Amino acid sequence: MYEPGKTFTTESGLQAALAMADRHLCNNYTYYNNKNLSVPIATEYMMSDLMLYGKTDQGGGIWDDINKKLTPSSGMQENDNNYMMFYWNQGYTGVKYANTILSYIDGVTGLSEEKKKEYKGRAYFHRAYRYYNLCWQFGDVPLITKILEVPKQNYKSTKRDAILRMCVSDMEKAVEWVPSQREMSTVGMVNKEACRMLLAKLYLSIGEWKKAEQQCDELINNSGLALMKEPFGSAEDANSGEPETWNVTRNVIWDLHRAVNKYRADNTETILAMLNVTEQRHVDYLTMRIFGPSWNDNGRLKTPDGKGAGMNWARNNAKYRKDHDLLRAFGRGIGVFRPSSWSQHGMWVVNGVEDNEDLRHNSKVGNWVHMTDLKYNNQESEYDGKPFQLYDDNGKCLCEDTIRCWFDFPLYKIYFKDASAEANLGATQFNGCTKGTDGTLYLYRLAEAYLVRAEAKFYQGDAAGAADDVNEIRKRAHCSQLYSTVNIGDIMNERARELYLEEWRNVELTRVSYDLALSGKPDEWGNTYDVNTWDKQEGTELTGGSYWYQRCVRYSFYNQPYGQNIKSGKATNICYTMNKNNVFWPIPEGAITANRCGQLAQNYGYAGYDPSVSEWDNWQDAVADEDKTK
Repeated sequence: MYEPGKTFTTESGLQAALAMADRHLCNNYTYYNNKNLSVPIATEYMMSDLMLYGKTDQGGGIWDDINKKLTPSSGMQENDNNYMMFYWNQGYTGVKYANTILSYIDGVTGLSEEKKKEYKGRAYFHRAYRYYNLCWQFGDVPLITKILEVPKQNYKSTKRDAILRMCVSDMEKAVEWVPSQREMSTVGMVNKEACRMLLAKLYLSIGEWKKAEQQCDELINNSGLALMKEPFGSAEDANSGEPETWNVTRNVIWDLHRAVNKYRADNTETILAMLNVTEQRHVDYLTMRIFGPSWNDNGRLKTPDGKGAGMNWARNNAKYRKDHDLLRAFGRGIGVFRPSSWSQHGMWVVNGVEDNEDLRHNSKVGNWVHMTDLKYNNQESEYDGKPFQLYDDNGKCLCEDTIRCWFDFPLYKIYFKDASAEANLGATQFNGCTKGTDGTLYLYRLAEAYLVRAEAKFYQGDAAGAADDVNEIRKRAHCSQLYSTVNIGDIMNERARELYLEEWRNVELTRVSYDLALSGKPDEWGNTYDVNTWDKQEGTELTGGSYWYQRCVRYSFYNQPYGQNIKSGKATNICYTMNKNNVFWPIPEGAITANRCGQLAQNYGYAGYDPSVSEWDNWQDAVADEDKTK
């Protein structure tokens, strides 16, 4: 029988809890339901300036009208495209594992005090990481710091700032107690450098910008870390699935994002990698299927002479040609999610120039793919072997659904050599990271420390120093354009270029919205924000709201005239709208009703919001209340 009091009196019990906490970090990116049509990280990106729901023919769930459909009840139901409830549950699952270690560690015999502190430090990291994300997704949430011995149904919400300040206190200890990666024999476990990275972001969260800068200084100057600036790793992993169709010229950006390179000892940029390799720890991550355009949808994408544009021929098909193998080069995309038009084009403009020399946006080396880089591979068409066209010579659009089937994409970020499909000559579904494929991801790497430091400098009035840090990232990417000074938009644009599908984009935009209000600094359009009202506004007009809202409505389809009532080919009408109050997601109705002896605070603008609901405004009182069940 499972008895926690016995299981967690041994070090092996603690190791098991810690291993689960480590593994669940990766789940926030890779978890999928039985349809394999989505991953959680996409929800973070759709609630941002960088991505939109693409499956216009099947209805968008909440995504085709967030303003009306995101509610505490129906809008929070987890499905194949909405993982808000998953993030709530996964966040508190991670808190549970951390609390398990912290609750039982002092009862484990045979451990030195130094070793106990090491376990506590890692547990603090896992708990603080979950609360950092929960607080910037959901705002004020229940604070739970221990394993409960009896049911508790009378929680109150704790103010976001109070929770984050507790996490700061915990992480200051963790930075001292957890060993550096240089002192560890294994990779994938929390190290001192990861603790510093999280602490820096927590300092930003409470307005301690100088302290955030100092933590980044330590990471950049004194941790043995350095940006990777030259190609590295094995040549076998350096090219795409079919180089005769699409060749990748060896470059540092491509190599940096090959899974096998993320945990190499000579990769001095890795702070913490999430291993997704062995069968026990592997989860499919079908990025080429989910994030790639549906180029092979013959019903929606045609040649100028009316034939199917892209054919996904299996290698055992008589019509297969190695130099026309779109399937293995780019994956069998179905366009579940599409990058915003701005993230494909406008985001790459610096100093008035679209910087195509930037390795992250460079199709000449093979990292970035324009739809016009693809070539028709249908032998029944006279256009076979010629580049894809959006319009024929008479101006007729050849794509019935440009939302789902026609967009440019960063191949270097979504490409995995699909091991199971590669082993099957009849495969027509090259989807990404399947069983047998190394799917390791970054949680943190040093590039983000430069961008966090740039942000901290900006709030302190050092725009030139912030530009220097942003330029370090741009120089590594061989950009032709550098900054002489930066505003907050420049920094957030660089985060988007560098950390696509790595950062939690919605979380970071929301945190920055608060920091802008707290600092009084203007955004790139000259708007300033009130710390008391930035998250307490409603409406769908283009003016007002938070910095998060401004970027979403300016850079995506949301609330734009061309983003409303779209009918694209076979698609039903879809209306991309969101509200200013959507900056925080609703507290799930299920959590509120389960807490039947107390009352959790609902977020502004959602059903059940009541500003008179009592909340804890300091974490000490919230912790003291945890043992009270009446």
